[in-house]
Amino acid sequence: MLVVSFVDAAVARLPRRLQELAVTHHELAKFTLVGGTTFIVDTVAFYGLKSSVLEAKPVTAKVIAVLVATILSYVLNREWSFKSRGGREAHHEAALFFAISGVGMAINAAPLWVSSYVFDLRVPNVSSFEENVADFISAQIIGTLLAMAFRWWAFRKFVFLEVDVGEAAVTAAEAAVPEPIADELAEEELGHG
Repeated sequence: MLVVSFVDAAVARLPRRLQELAVTHHELAKFTLVGGTTFIVDTVAFYGLKSSVLEAKPVTAKVIAVLVATILSYVLNREWSFKSRGGREAHHEAALFFAISGVGMAINAAPLWVSSYVFDLRVPNVSSFEENVADFISAQIIGTLLAMAFRWWAFRKFVFLEVDVGEAAVTAAEAAVPEPIADELAEEELGHG
């Protein structure tokens, strides 16, 4: 029985040239879809917190929203976007992911901080509508784009490492051969058997 994912089915419906791009840049496409999903989670959490319990603290609301989205991002990126990558123990990988995400969170919140506290785009200095537009542009667009570019680079460079296929195959093959048989094969190669 052949199981085709939703994404594979969608890619199959694309024009040939777009199919080639999707296959060539599959990790980036998956990373972008995960980013879109976590962007929605981040936006809903940010505006939910900002318009209720953290009305006076927009940067705190943003940090909490990004933290929630980051946890979801780790699960989706590990299990889907970068599933074919590896090379690190799970706890080490997770620690690096969240450390890099912490830097990404600061990058994401910086434009909102500038908008809110340097340019003072807060009520009563501006209308509520202007404040929300400034918050959306600074936090959800500028901050998210800057943080996304940083995370794409850092996750591929430090967290989800490219595994050398040849080396991984040899290591897997060696692990699959019981030690007595491996010793016999080594003796035969040396001409002792």
